[in-house]
Amino acid sequence: MHKRFLTLLAAGAMGAFTSSAALADYPEKDIRVIVPWGAGGGTDGIVRKLTSIAEKNLGTSMYVENIEGGISATGISQVMSARPDGYTIGALTYDSVVTVPWQGLLPSYDMEKLKLIARVTSEPDAIIVDSDTPYDTFEDLLAAVKENPDSVKVGIQNIGSRLHLAILQLQDETDTKFKIIAYPGGAAPQKEAILNDEVDVVATSLGDFAPLLESGDVRGILEFSETTNPTFNTVPTAKEAGLDLRIGSFIVLAAPAGTPDEAINAIEQAYKEALESDEFQTWVASVGVTPDWLGTDEVTQWADETSQTLFDQMDMLVEQGIIKK
Repeated sequence: MHKRFLTLLAAGAMGAFTSSAALADYPEKDIRVIVPWGAGGGTDGIVRKLTSIAEKNLGTSMYVENIEGGISATGISQVMSARPDGYTIGALTYDSVVTVPWQGLLPSYDMEKLKLIARVTSEPDAIIVDSDTPYDTFEDLLAAVKENPDSVKVGIQNIGSRLHLAILQLQDETDTKFKIIAYPGGAAPQKEAILNDEVDVVATSLGDFAPLLESGDVRGILEFSETTNPTFNTVPTAKEAGLDLRIGSFIVLAAPAGTPDEAINAIEQAYKEALESDEFQTWVASVGVTPDWLGTDEVTQWADETSQTLFDQMDMLVEQGIIKK
C-alpha cells in the first residue's frame, strides 16, 4: 500500500510538472474568443479590434466567434463548459453579469464557472435631448421636470432594463418624476421616437446615438460616468453634476473556471498592452466608448459588488410591482 501511494504521488508530481512545462510554451495553438452577440454590433467591433492587437502580443492566432441567443447566455454558457486550458475565452456584457443571473432562467448558468480576466471598457448610459428642446443643460431639464412632474417624456428601451433602472434611480436621487415610455428593440426605436417628436429625451449611450450627435439632431447633456467621454468630451459627467448615479454597460473578458494562472496572466497582459496601444486608443476615440481597465486582481470583486447592488434594486422594483421577474 505504501509503495502504491508513493507511485501515485510520483505520477501526480510528474503530471503537474508536465502541465507546467506545457504551459511554459503557452500558447501553442489558436485561441477561441466567444462574443455572445451578433457580428457587427458594438461589443463585436470592440472585441475584434482589441483581439487583433492582443494576438500580436501573444504570438498566436485568436479567432472571434459570434454565438447569439439568450441575451448573451448561449455564448457565455459555452465559455463556462469549455475545457479550462487557456484556449477559450469570452466577452461578457451587462446582461451576462446582471440580467441573466438575476432572472435565473438557466439553472446551469453560474458565474462561479468563470474566471474573470479583466474589464476592458465601459459605456456609460447618458441623457440625450432633441436639439429643438430648451434643455441646454441637465440643470435645465431637471428644473422643467420639477416644475411639471410627469410631463417630460423620456424614452427608454425595455421595461425592467438597465436604462429603466437608470431613470428610476435618477428620479430617486433628484426627487423628480419623468413620464417613462418604453421602446423595445434597442436604440433604433429610440432614435425614431426622438426624431418624430414622440419624446424630448432618451436614456441610452452616447455611442448608440453617435450619428445623430454628430449631425446635431440631438445633444448629450449628461453621462452617468466618472470620466469624460473621449469622443464626446463636451458632455458633462454625473460626477461633475454632483450625482452619485453611475450606470452603463461594459465588456469583461473571462475564461472557464480552473484555467491555469499562467494562461490567465498571459491573456491579461496581452489585452492590457492592446488596450494601452496607440492603435486602439486612436480607434476607440471615435466610437464613444471609454477604455476602462480593471485587471484580474480587481475585476471579480467589482463584478460581484455591481451585480449585487443591481439585484437588490431590481428585487425592490419587483416588490413594488414596477417590473416582473
